Amino acid sequence: MIRELALFEKALDRVEATESSLASTLSFAPDFASGYAKTFLILLDNKVAGMAMYFNNYSTWLACPGIYLEDLFIKEEYRRRGFAKALLRRLGEEAASISGGKGRLEWSCLRWNQNALSTYKAMGAETMDEWIALRVEGEGLTKM
Repeated sequence: MIRELALFEKALDRVEATESSLASTLSFAPDFASGYAKTFLILLDNKVAGMAMYFNNYSTWLACPGIYLEDLFIKEEYRRRGFAKALLRRLGEEAASISGGKGRLEWSCLRWNQNALSTYKAMGAETMDEWIALRVEGEGLTKM
């Protein structure tokens, strides 16, 4: 799923994840026993149709936990069946549950992915134009 998502985003050459590294850092519903990131999967006939990978964040202003959606991906043959909406609704339920109903569900979307953006906006998501996404990774972390 991660490689398919990277291919869709035209960034397959940037994927470094392996089965081993994922096994040591991810956890899956329903137990979420270990791992830094959590994953909801949509399974149809024992095949993965879609995934939502997320982790918990925290709002200092609200003084409560929330969820940051790192990746949402539905395989092409399963798109337009409501699976992305189902995963977003499940994430919304999880964010409300862990925060007593006052937390946040946040994520980023590539500007060119207009299909996803229109779906998100139709579900009530707002773009946050006043915020700019920033990132430091790899060697930049040690240089900081």
